[in-house]
Amino acid sequence: MKLFILDGYSKKAMLRLGEAPEPAMGDGDVLVEVHAAGLNPLDSKIRDGAFKPILPYRTPLVLGHDVAGTVVRVGSAVRRFKAGDEVYSRPRDGRIGAFAEFIAISEDDVALKPRNLSMEEAAAVPLTALTAWQALVDLAGVKPGQKVLIHAGSGGVGVMAIQLAKHLGATVATTAGASGAELVRGLGADVVVDYRTEDFAKLLSGYDVALNSLDGETLERSLDVLKPGGKLISISGPPDPAFARARGLNWIVRQVIGLGSRKIRGRAKARQVDYAFLFMRADGEQLDRITALIEAGDVRPVIDRVVPFEDLNDALAYTETGRAKGKVVVSLKSSGPRLHPAR
Repeated sequence: MKLFILDGYSKKAMLRLGEAPEPAMGDGDVLVEVHAAGLNPLDSKIRDGAFKPILPYRTPLVLGHDVAGTVVRVGSAVRRFKAGDEVYSRPRDGRIGAFAEFIAISEDDVALKPRNLSMEEAAAVPLTALTAWQALVDLAGVKPGQKVLIHAGSGGVGVMAIQLAKHLGATVATTAGASGAELVRGLGADVVVDYRTEDFAKLLSGYDVALNSLDGETLERSLDVLKPGGKLISISGPPDPAFARARGLNWIVRQVIGLGSRKIRGRAKARQVDYAFLFMRADGEQLDRITALIEAGDVRPVIDRVVPFEDLNDALAYTETGRAKGKVVVSLKSSGPRLHPAR
């Protein structure tokens, strides 16, 4: 099979197009022929070596955290899927590899593809939708009538988080540039703050939840928006001790993580705000619930562009510019006409 290979950790490294046998399967795995794969900033960060203390992958490595395709074979213990099923998934850490023609995935990480989405659209969903779900449902427990701030609303996580927060009954504010304002309003944002010309910390107050995916300065200033008892959730760091314990990291790494997050945890505590770092996890059951929302029309993917598989390196470079609205997807087997850019 064809696949893109990361030969070694290096910033801006080019992935090498190569050949390899089909992946080995376990009894609880499904083998998926990949039709489309979504790109995420996490792919670039792993390539650059930024997550080596947390995700100690050995190179050569195949990246790719979002996949949509067709089941071609199942392990002897698999009960929920059969050959021919159209599925999508965010494979669990340690078993990524969507930038290939085939991937073996644990049955527990897989869900049937939403019937109203193409393969390319489905590949744009898993990682970002699961991130939004785990932030807003699992960690924040968002309830009707609450106020939620979502930074970078036109980004991959932002577009999903806005829609999910509205579905949960929240009033939603988001930060976005002028070019993304129409998009985020169309997704349901009640308040749009132009981050280039306006100061969100001066315009917003009394919020219950803030979801940060940007830099440390934005994270700290988000405390000014939250009311006592509010929740500040970050997917861009710094990791906190609870995360380190949950990952089973060694004592030295736990100490480093504790020191690295001490400042924001202290400031949050002084404001009577709960700080949490989220590193999303694979979860096929949650993806089933997201599928139901998509098929009901409550949530939809937003795709900036779909490119051929052989142009993966160019697509990855484009995602790193931060200009993408929604997700960038590479297509191995087109399931329809190329999708138009997000608008």
